[in-house]
Amino acid sequence: MTPVGRPGYGDYSGPAGEPTPWAAGITVAGLVAALTAVGVFAFGAALTQVHPLFSLAVNAVAAIGIAPTAWRWRHRPVTRWVLAGAGVGVLLGWIGLLAGI
Repeated sequence: MTPVGRPGYGDYSGPAGEPTPWAAGITVAGLVAALTAVGVFAFGAALTQVHPLFSLAVNAVAAIGIAPTAWRWRHRPVTRWVLAGAGVGVLLGWIGLLAGI
C-alpha cells in the first residue's frame, strides 16, 4: 500500500507469490554489519584519542543525521537488508568502543 503522493515509500510486500530472499538478505546484512562495525569502531577509536566526548558527539550527530533517511528506506526490497546490517554494525561498533574505553 503506497501513500498518495509518495511513490515508493509504502510497505513493500513484493509481487504476489514471490518469496523473500532470506539467505541472500541475511548474507548481505551480515557483511554490511561486519564492515560497519569495523568502520565505526576504528573511526570512534581514532576520535577517542583526540577526546572521548568528541567521539561521542560525532557518532551521535552521524546517527541522528542518517536516521530519517534510513527510516524512509526501511521497506524497500534490497535496501532493507543493507539498513538492517548497518544498524546492527553501528550497535556492535558502539559496544566495542564502550568495552574498549
